[in-house]
Amino acid sequence: QLQASGGGLVQAGGSLRLSCAASGRTFSTYNMGWFRQAPGKEREFVTAISRNGGRSSADSVKGRFTISRDNAKNTVYLQMNRLEPEDTAAYYCAAGTGRTYTRKSDFEYWGQGTLVTVSS
Repeated sequence: QLQASGGGLVQAGGSLRLSCAASGRTFSTYNMGWFRQAPGKEREFVTAISRNGGRSSADSVKGRFTISRDNAKNTVYLQMNRLEPEDTAAYYCAAGTGRTYTRKSDFEYWGQGTLVTVSS
């Protein structure tokens, strides 16, 4: 099970940190990712961190968003800085075991969304 938290309302230029807590004893063996879905749009890849610490991010968030993980706490984080109104969406964390970690199909397990609203 994945439990995301930390969403909220923030002004443009502000910051938020999302957390995703996972249950189970094999967290360290999973690639972990964050996706987002804005109203009326498809769910899109934001960023991910592999079981080995490799990272990948969408161009739209590079330099602003940072993903990290704490295997001792079974938690993955998404630090979001310099937020823009275009970042408004429900953010979903996901876990996967594949060799790649940038597509929705790479992830088998999904948490519920946490809503991020950025006002202009």
